[in-house]
Amino acid sequence: MRHILYNGTVFTRDAALPMIEDGAVVWEGDKILELGLRQELLEKYPQAQRLDAKGGVIMPAFINAHHHIYSAFARGLSIPGNNPTNFLEVLEGTWWRIDRNLDLAMTRYSGYMTMIECIRSGVTTIFDHHASFCQIPGSLAQLAEAAKDTGVRSCLCYEISDRDGEEKSRQSVQENLDFGRQCKEDKSGLLSAMCGMHASFTISEATMAYAREHWDGGFHIHVCEGSYDRDHCREHYGETVPERLCRHGILGPQSICGHCVYLSDSDRQLLSGTGTAVVHNPQSNMGNAVGVTDVIKLFEAGVTVGLGTDGFTSDMLESMKHANVLIKHFNRHPSLGWNETFAMALDNNALLAQRHFGGTFGVLAPGARADIIVSDYKPFTPMDGGNLNGHLLFGMNGRNITTTVGSGRVLMHDREIVSVDEEKIMYECRRQAGRLWEKLCGGN
Repeated sequence: MRHILYNGTVFTRDAALPMIEDGAVVWEGDKILELGLRQELLEKYPQAQRLDAKGGVIMPAFINAHHHIYSAFARGLSIPGNNPTNFLEVLEGTWWRIDRNLDLAMTRYSGYMTMIECIRSGVTTIFDHHASFCQIPGSLAQLAEAAKDTGVRSCLCYEISDRDGEEKSRQSVQENLDFGRQCKEDKSGLLSAMCGMHASFTISEATMAYAREHWDGGFHIHVCEGSYDRDHCREHYGETVPERLCRHGILGPQSICGHCVYLSDSDRQLLSGTGTAVVHNPQSNMGNAVGVTDVIKLFEAGVTVGLGTDGFTSDMLESMKHANVLIKHFNRHPSLGWNETFAMALDNNALLAQRHFGGTFGVLAPGARADIIVSDYKPFTPMDGGNLNGHLLFGMNGRNITTTVGSGRVLMHDREIVSVDEEKIMYECRRQAGRLWEKLCGGN
């Protein structure tokens, strides 16, 4: 069926035609057919299903290059006696305790909740990094069902780690393999698989080699998020984390390294030379007090740097705002960070989506993926193709999104989620979150 989204200002992010006032976008299936003036396209496609943008801003949907769905039920949670003073204590006291109690039902509904929030924020594609050591087998299938129901395109992986013993680490490898096979059989076009790894300091030589032996695709791993990961690798292996990963064949153009706060110049050159992507997560890094990723040096080294939220939020505009000011703050230079922020969030995230799903992302143009959003942002200052980025960073936020289209499917229209029964899902989310909190806090 053909659809037409009309009666808005279209910002295409296509240099050949950056802006169309009083414009419209036409798509069929998951591909854009045509862009142009509203009246002309309404007359040309009289049978198309119509969606009124009501004078809003029409633009490409957002992509989140590093998310953590399993953290969803931590919102508002306070575990008795958990008062971390460093990042390792944050992991042990919060996240590893959560994932050791997260069963399949909790995993499924944390997926639904996160994906609904993505839709509400205009995010239609995510790269998620999952952990649920309570119940590993089948956990990615639960997230996949939530992805297909909600319509959020999802590249999923399971976090391999030896922190809970060899049996759990082998189950983690197998979960990635099982999901990889599921993706090859899936016809929805919404699923892709990577092999997840927690971090170098929780993965033995044997486990890393075992995963590489059995997995023939890209890896998604946390790298030097905290200084402990860097120091552990130096002490135990006499090399940097990127060097260790390269030795095991983990790096490459299909792999993603999250965070990369503590790198040497040679590490950056190694990542660049292997075509490995890095994903920056500014809010999470600040919240965990781990340090600041030197984004400028990564760009100077030629590394493809994307932007994620690390589960901190599902609103990519929030992450963009923080990325911009953090680069300025870290470098003590008010003119830095602008170009890098938009390159990460819009250009490079689109490139990562293209690598793992195929097709053209991040632009409204004929043949590109029909991932389209509408914002009701109405500025009181001039807005045009030359200053839209300024309005994105200093005016617009995720709450402005009114309509979200993913893979050509209308997921939300006029702020109503239409792909799933949100009220029913939210009821079950609250029930599953309550179960988790009872396990973690004992009713306190």
